[in-house]
Amino acid sequence: MKTSKHLKPFLLLAITIVLASCKSDKNTELVKVVSVNPDYFIADNIIGKITQETVELDGTPTLCYVFKTNSRPSEHQMGPWCPRHIDDAKEKGGIWFEDGKVYDVDGHFIAELAEFYKDDEWKVFREDGSVKYTATQEECEGAAKPDVDEAYQNYCVECLPKYYKDQVTTYTIPVTPVYTNNEKRFRVGAIGVAFNGVNFDPPAPTEAILAAHTIAPLDDHGGHVNPHGGYHYHAATGFTKEVNQADVHAPMLGYAIDGFGIYALLDANENQPTDLDDCGGHEDETRGYHYHAGEPGGNQVIKCLNGVAGNARVQE
Repeated sequence: MKTSKHLKPFLLLAITIVLASCKSDKNTELVKVVSVNPDYFIADNIIGKITQETVELDGTPTLCYVFKTNSRPSEHQMGPWCPRHIDDAKEKGGIWFEDGKVYDVDGHFIAELAEFYKDDEWKVFREDGSVKYTATQEECEGAAKPDVDEAYQNYCVECLPKYYKDQVTTYTIPVTPVYTNNEKRFRVGAIGVAFNGVNFDPPAPTEAILAAHTIAPLDDHGGHVNPHGGYHYHAATGFTKEVNQADVHAPMLGYAIDGFGIYALLDANENQPTDLDDCGGHEDETRGYHYHAGEPGGNQVIKCLNGVAGNARVQE
């Protein structure tokens, strides 16, 4: 399984919440909510302990869970991302999204980018068939940003986790989420966290990325690395810890930054919900309000937030 153009290696991990003009028609007093269960997180991936602190969110003192991670999964290896030669098979590269579909970034995909995008300016390989990729931290940081340095245009962008191994992300998530019928919140920065402590991030500004004729693959697990947030996910591909449900409902994958649960898209019968709201959420009697991750080719785990959001802060 692999990706195409709607990725995000270059998004700065900010915690700005941008309000959009799309209101919920739910009565907030009637929406069932379920508190966060900190025991679902993989303890070995947490730095120190998960604590409770009262934090002001949206101007209201709110009891929150606060914990730190270094955004490194324990369930799977990270990478690979960029193949090294146009003859390389799919095992040597990652995935890329385009128009809702997922593509293997193998050597053939790199060789055919000009045809894929109908643009003769694409040439991410040399005459000897070797792929142009960011091979050092300096090259990564010159390419992994919206205004790609000219020297790294027409490159496959690959940043390695070891470059940012000392980064620590501090998450603040409401203990009990608060559903709001104010305008839905669209985020820049982490929109949630998997049970392994890795960010779920929103889509990247792919127009700027592709305008520089760069490609920034995800690995098969839906993640890649940028200088400002370390390793993070743009897709849920089934490789992270899941909490299975007692019924046929889809398993739980993590929590949104507002404290509502994020679940896989498909249930045990391979069916997906048909009543999701604009953010990708709905409610039931067991789980209350919760979100479902989008399809991997959609380049967004959830579309927006319906709850009062905590935050994720990165120490570099």
